[in-house]
Amino acid sequence: MPLIHATYAFIDPAKGIDSDVAIELHGEIISGLLPGQASRADAGRTLVLPAFANGHDHARPLAMSSFGAAFMPLETWLPRSMLATPPDAYLAALAPLARAARSGCASVMVHYTRPCGRLSPVDEAREVARAAADIGVRIAYAPALRDRNPLVYGDDADILARLSPETAALVRQTYCQPSGSITAMIETTEAIAQAIEGPMVDVQFGPAAVQWCSPGLLEAIAARSAETGRRVHMHLLETVYQREWADRNFPRGIVTYLKEIGLLSPRLALAHCIHARPDELDLIAEARATIVTNSSSNMHLRSGIGPIADAYARGCRIAVGMDGLAFDEDDDIVRETRLANALHGGTGFKQTWHRPAFLAQSIAHGRDATGAPGTGRITLGAAADLVVIDYDQLDRDRIMDVDPIDLLFARADANHIMEVIVAGRTIVKAGRNIGVDLDAVHNELRARYRSETQRFDGLRSAWPTIGAEVEHWFHDQSGCC
Repeated sequence: MPLIHATYAFIDPAKGIDSDVAIELHGEIISGLLPGQASRADAGRTLVLPAFANGHDHARPLAMSSFGAAFMPLETWLPRSMLATPPDAYLAALAPLARAARSGCASVMVHYTRPCGRLSPVDEAREVARAAADIGVRIAYAPALRDRNPLVYGDDADILARLSPETAALVRQTYCQPSGSITAMIETTEAIAQAIEGPMVDVQFGPAAVQWCSPGLLEAIAARSAETGRRVHMHLLETVYQREWADRNFPRGIVTYLKEIGLLSPRLALAHCIHARPDELDLIAEARATIVTNSSSNMHLRSGIGPIADAYARGCRIAVGMDGLAFDEDDDIVRETRLANALHGGTGFKQTWHRPAFLAQSIAHGRDATGAPGTGRITLGAAADLVVIDYDQLDRDRIMDVDPIDLLFARADANHIMEVIVAGRTIVKAGRNIGVDLDAVHNELRARYRSETQRFDGLRSAWPTIGAEVEHWFHDQSGCC
């Protein structure tokens, strides 16, 4: 049976770090923890952790700043992201999933919001699942469902009226195509589940957010989720403009509404919640829904920091996600986890959480949000999802004994990862994906995008006008000048 030799292993969050342990694998599970059997000193020191879980993502192929979408708030960033429509579903999924795996993710949420549109929804989902299988990573796949407010959070007639006829026609064609029926959207999600669901793939309902989904759609999803047990993944209260819209449309509270229709449950994962209020956090905690915080994305899009420390104190389940927009646009879940701790872990002598507990809980809640089995803990019978870190590189100064978890949160990133094991299979070794040439995939994607850039020449030319009108609409709605 394979043995993973750990100079240090993160086995029990309450205890801290174990030293000199061999982790025995049998097939897809952990079958033994053998003390006193770490490798010899000249082989180098290692730190073995549970593999990470990326609790919220969209599997974006390349960095969005390459498409001119840097330093924009979400409300203009989203329409601008149309320029990054994938040229090929398989390649477009292969790149971000490989990057996530390389950074230590065993499971990744794929909230699929930007399909390539060249395949049926079921066939496109098959391509994403094929990419995940070729990499060896677990995924949750949630096709984004929406049926209202395609451009702004309300009537876009004023925007269209101010545009030239040609630009208005382009906007209608690009953003305002009618959605399918509510029944068809739910049936398509379930057809996707029938096609790709399995031990490594969890299919979920993916309503985009309350402002983009009609009450009928949300209520139908809530009913079907309760009937089948299928998980639900959605955004909530990401921006100040969404907060204002929610207060206008749900005077009794948007989270109260989710509770009333039966959507607020342990099956629900909510991305962001940046502008959630204390009473709303209490409802989320009471329902045992999960909040997925996305620190880098929140800052890139100027959405805010979020009340994550307060949510944690109120008993909310917190997971970490990258949202396809990690701080260096490199899909590094290690850095993203450190950033969440740096932003929300405490002020002065007041500590929000014990760092080992936060690490273990964020992984466990991320696994739950992505449908991965178990909590990720390194225990007998658990899924063999592990990350091996080069501890000699991490403890580069080697001056005195330091808590390895302190060093992890102080300085670790994907470059420290030696090996990633998912379901007992090594999928990353020496910093490279096994069986997938990520550099070649990136080069192929870049070439495809460059050759097809003319697809969106009209939108790119008209963007300054469109972006300005969208911004003007939100200024008017917010009472700004």
